[in-house]
Amino acid sequence: MSTTTNLADCTATELLNLYRTGQASPVEATQAVLARVSELNPVLNAFCIVDADRALAAAQASEARWQKARAGGGPLDLLDGVPVSIKDLILTKGWPTLRGSRTVDPKQAWEVDAPVVARLKEAGAVLFGKTNTPEFGIKGTTDNTLTGVTVNPWNTKMTPGGSSGGAAAAVASGMGPLAVGTDGAGSVRIPSSFCGIPGLKPSFGRVPAFPLSPFGTVAHLGPHARSVEDLALMLGVMSRPDARDWTSLPYDPRDYRVGLHDGVRGLRIAFSPDLGYVKDVDPEVAASVRRAAESFAALGAQVDEVAPGFANPEEITTKLWFIGSYSLIGNMTPEQVALTDPALRWQAEQGSKVSVLELQKLTLRRGELGAFMRQFHQRYDLLLTPGVSVPAFEAKPPEQWELKLEKFLGWTPFSFPFNLTQQPAAVVPCGLTRAGLPMALQIVGPMHGDALVLRAARAYEASREWRLPVAVVRSR
Repeated sequence: MSTTTNLADCTATELLNLYRTGQASPVEATQAVLARVSELNPVLNAFCIVDADRALAAAQASEARWQKARAGGGPLDLLDGVPVSIKDLILTKGWPTLRGSRTVDPKQAWEVDAPVVARLKEAGAVLFGKTNTPEFGIKGTTDNTLTGVTVNPWNTKMTPGGSSGGAAAAVASGMGPLAVGTDGAGSVRIPSSFCGIPGLKPSFGRVPAFPLSPFGTVAHLGPHARSVEDLALMLGVMSRPDARDWTSLPYDPRDYRVGLHDGVRGLRIAFSPDLGYVKDVDPEVAASVRRAAESFAALGAQVDEVAPGFANPEEITTKLWFIGSYSLIGNMTPEQVALTDPALRWQAEQGSKVSVLELQKLTLRRGELGAFMRQFHQRYDLLLTPGVSVPAFEAKPPEQWELKLEKFLGWTPFSFPFNLTQQPAAVVPCGLTRAGLPMALQIVGPMHGDALVLRAARAYEASREWRLPVAVVRSR
């Protein structure tokens, strides 16, 4: 039985309810998503791989399971029949993982599923494609010399952010209700902010990874979704254990939807509009985030405007990151290096200047920051900040970006500190600029406080209305 709603516009939770009642099927939902991809991906360039045949086969298998379950004949897992996309940094059996790079040979055996892909398949998710990323996920926009520039569904002249820009643009425009992203300095939260959807960077190690990122222990895997409830649903699957990741946390079998609607009454919340040192926050962003923070007081929380008290850790992030880029270049032939994004070569050059002694000092400074924030969260349950300091800006191909240190992270100062500290952080849309571009609130929690972050994100989400931008895309 079909529903009058376009299934591509549904959340994962809504789809599962429709499957449960027989009002829609996984095949119908997958067909609707694939139709939306056919319509909008030529405009947005969010996907580098779409595999309709594989997706429909998985959807048919799921539909058979749902028919059996409705007849009382068997259990279903959490995401059975839900279409999900995978960022093209993450190994997926049967599909090339090219990482946005012309240096990766597509003609090789692709026989390994990364942990998150394996868990999604086991949960019955319908994997239908891989989303675009900058080369090796090295920057906060989504453009590369292999598969081109991804644009923002709210305004196709603008970037969706990065490095999970393909994932966020896909979810925001109805090209799948769920997507897997990665976040090494904001790469789930930046594009979620720019594309007007919720996104979560879980505590480091909450979602197992394999192979581990060349950028080290700042790199997290996290979900993009059309609702906070869907973030919680997806995290319950993504966080299932995998022994290949020796850095992963002990498995917590909780359902992150339990307690999700408990609100924020009685919580101690710090609001910092500038972390005490950020000089340039767009006035519209600042005003919108302040209104969002004030709403938490109306919801019953104690909200204090206070800076955490740490110094700008940008130097720590950039130098650790550039060392990762240097290690990538170090594994390439000169011919491969010549094929790379100019930004990767520039980052690698910066990384080559960092000495072993300086690296050790950076690591110690990072540890001090992590300890500082552990103590901060003894006083405050949560920290609220802007998601990104500016709205989305113009999308460009790789060769047109200005390669300067102040341009690398200066416009996203609120995300990378919490990769260094490995804390959970979510973004939730909190308004539109006068030009019609999304802005976002960031909610940072104590290490391992993923459920609390999601609960606060849901409390804010429930306090306001939000519409996603498919009509905007179609009007252009």
